[in-house]
Amino acid sequence: MALWMENGSEPLTEAEKADLEAIAAIKESAAIELKEKGNEYVKKGKKHYSEAIDCYTRAINQKALSDSESSVLFANRAHVNLLLGNHRRALTDAQQALNLSPSNIKAIYRAVKASLSLNLLAEAQDFCRKGLELDPNNEEFKRLDQQIRTKISEKEKREAEVSKAILEAKELVSAIENRGLKIGKAIYRELTGLKKPVLDKNNILHWPVLLLYAEVMSSDFIEDFCETDMLSVHLDMISFSSDQPLPWDVENNYKRDFVELYYEAGSGVRLSKEKLLHCLLEGTAASHVGDEEKDAVEDFKHSAGSPKWIKVNEKKMLQDILKEPNFVIPEIPVFYVVSKQSSFYSKFKSGKWAPPSI
Repeated sequence: MALWMENGSEPLTEAEKADLEAIAAIKESAAIELKEKGNEYVKKGKKHYSEAIDCYTRAINQKALSDSESSVLFANRAHVNLLLGNHRRALTDAQQALNLSPSNIKAIYRAVKASLSLNLLAEAQDFCRKGLELDPNNEEFKRLDQQIRTKISEKEKREAEVSKAILEAKELVSAIENRGLKIGKAIYRELTGLKKPVLDKNNILHWPVLLLYAEVMSSDFIEDFCETDMLSVHLDMISFSSDQPLPWDVENNYKRDFVELYYEAGSGVRLSKEKLLHCLLEGTAASHVGDEEKDAVEDFKHSAGSPKWIKVNEKKMLQDILKEPNFVIPEIPVFYVVSKQSSFYSKFKSGKWAPPSI
């Protein structure tokens, strides 16, 4: 009997040939029946999708149908996998269907949909073009083609923004290193947000600068402080007059002649080049780049013991102050404003006051 024949051997008798034809007919009939059953399960809805896939798989495994008919089975299974969100399996099935029948328009459509869901835009575009070559007036392929073009354009725009952000951040890192500046972790983000220095076309740094009135922890924020400006220029623009004192300065201690600026020496830890780059990329289109560094950035801690306050020479340019060997810039420059007239002054100078823990 043909059932006992070895694989690859040819039937020798008419009886064996008849047996093989009968077996093939049975398998073909079973495959067609399983296909129809699978179609019925699809119509019954989501609860029966797994049963539909099982039917299509068993039909495929019969290996009894022609290439074009088997292509339909793979395309049908791709359809159900799409409905279930199994996009990778759907794409594999659609590709199998197209290997058997390159003109299977439904398989092409499902390959496009699966590729789009997997964000494989180049592949989606290739499949879509094949679909339009076979059916130039197909409105669904035209709609998908436009959708793919839009996504590719958006992706290219994002990539350009990421490249630009990385380039600008690397140029900033180089500018900071060339100036011998030491950058530490930010300490007052709640006041400054994600403001970063900017390097202009003349290679001049423009810093956001935070002025903190230590006595009351109020602040002024200068968003664009050119590194070649003197601090006195900006202080002169702040209202320190007796006629219009600062709102919280009830004793009128903060007059221009009484105001002094300080920075905290040796506070914080200098960031490595890699961590600095990561910090400069935060809030940009490339903020995801270097995420592995994020958890490695050490939390800011004020130095143990009393803080050491260094008085700032207001007549110096900002760039010269930032180069001081004991100045670790907490991402952006922070200066503490105190008044010689205030009772708080002696407490501050003696190191008995420290910034609140953050």
